[in-house]
Amino acid sequence: MMTNQNDTYKLSNGVEIPCIGFGMWQTPDGDVGVKAVKSAIEAGYTHIDTAQAYRNEDCVKYGIKESGVDRKKLFITTKLWNNSHSYDLVMSSFEESLRQLGTDYVDLFLIHWPNPAPFRDHWEKANAESWKAMEELYEAGKIRAIGISNFRKHHIEALLKTAKVKPMVNQIRLCPGETQDETVEYCRSQGMILEAYSPLGTGKIFDVPEMKKLADKYGRSIAQICIRWSLQRGYLPLPKSVTPSRIEENLKVFDFELEEADVQLIAGLTGCVGLSGNPDTMPF
Repeated sequence: MMTNQNDTYKLSNGVEIPCIGFGMWQTPDGDVGVKAVKSAIEAGYTHIDTAQAYRNEDCVKYGIKESGVDRKKLFITTKLWNNSHSYDLVMSSFEESLRQLGTDYVDLFLIHWPNPAPFRDHWEKANAESWKAMEELYEAGKIRAIGISNFRKHHIEALLKTAKVKPMVNQIRLCPGETQDETVEYCRSQGMILEAYSPLGTGKIFDVPEMKKLADKYGRSIAQICIRWSLQRGYLPLPKSVTPSRIEENLKVFDFELEEADVQLIAGLTGCVGLSGNPDTMPF
């Protein structure tokens, strides 16, 4: 059982990753984003998850600067966007990410989507080229760990045909009623950690009656119930907020435990916050 926010999962290459990350999806660029990052670091987050597509990598840079915390004490993730799936484009976009983030390395770099629209007729080849570039950046020490996001079994099997280094992480949508069991089981069989984006179901979870009852039962917020559930399922949740009080509240999940029956109940609320789209038909 995870006992505090500094607990870590160990990736397959031995790198330790903090068990909760601060998610930056849908966080506005500019002052709001910078303050959110600063608030997260001040609250105790050491793991920040952004992406090229979020257009807020620079908020991470300025938020860290304003916090006064040494970058080396933080774990920073960013992701390759869908328009950059080739060897050369990985190299150029990664350098731009480093510039935006104000760092000379990232702790984790992910392929954001497996089958983006611009490469749909040759997605497998494009992923193989992208992964080759990422492996070189990893070997050069510019990335401490490499992984994937939104990949399902057939995408991973295709990648493994040419990969020299196995993905260490798959970041997918995991939240109450959305457990993607087949993908999770396969990833674990391949030694990957499962990161849970949208662990609060993009806000829809707050209207689910069963979750309100559980919050009352445990004397916790619905968000805390969701994050605790994610940890007890062995996921690595990435909650997002721009409100300092909620940012802080979302870390206070280590002094209680959900009963196993309630863990199962939450998992079984199928579709309560919607289900994931098919990565092979996403229009971007």
